[in-house]
Amino acid sequence: MPVKSVKNAQSRGKNSGEVQDDEREEMNDADAATEAEEMETREEEPAQEQPASPKSRGDAKPAKNGNKPHADRQTLLIGLNHDLSGEYQAVLMYTHYSAKLTGPYRKELRALFQAEIADEQGHAQFLADKIAALGGEPTTQARPVLTADEPRSMLENALTAEKQAIADYRLRIEQAEAFGDIGLKVDLENQIADETRHKEEIERILAGWNQNQ
Repeated sequence: MPVKSVKNAQSRGKNSGEVQDDEREEMNDADAATEAEEMETREEEPAQEQPASPKSRGDAKPAKNGNKPHADRQTLLIGLNHDLSGEYQAVLMYTHYSAKLTGPYRKELRALFQAEIADEQGHAQFLADKIAALGGEPTTQARPVLTADEPRSMLENALTAEKQAIADYRLRIEQAEAFGDIGLKVDLENQIADETRHKEEIERILAGWNQNQ
């Protein structure tokens, strides 16, 4: 082969090799750019939240109930004596009002008030017995009785006292349950039922009273 032809062939071979090298470099550059884009995409994606393992769920502590009433014996005794003072008040109030009643509804209201006296005395006796059984000293002090001269004012005062008794017994039921005295809880629920009947009866009388005035 002539020297010139050999040189031309070598030149073409060299150029062809250089082109292949350039193509491989371009492909490598493209692959590198693609990998870089994929890495950036993975970094930008939010991490998937892994579900808690059974162990971690078991280790979680239950939320505390900040509204749960205190349940020690002394707190319960103080509350029961507070309720006993309220029952003494109710006995005195209904006794006092039934004696002072005047007007056209005297007979009916006197019968109502005197019927309440027996219920409230029963409540007071139960509370005094329970306080003694728990090792406490039953109080002998009654809450103050609001004075009233008119039958309607007497009924309104009585309604306020009945509502207060219901609210007090609801709290005491929670304390009794927390203390673990289920029998006391049930007995207090029965007393709430009595006080609720008293309240509803007075509300009905006052509703009719307002319509007739």
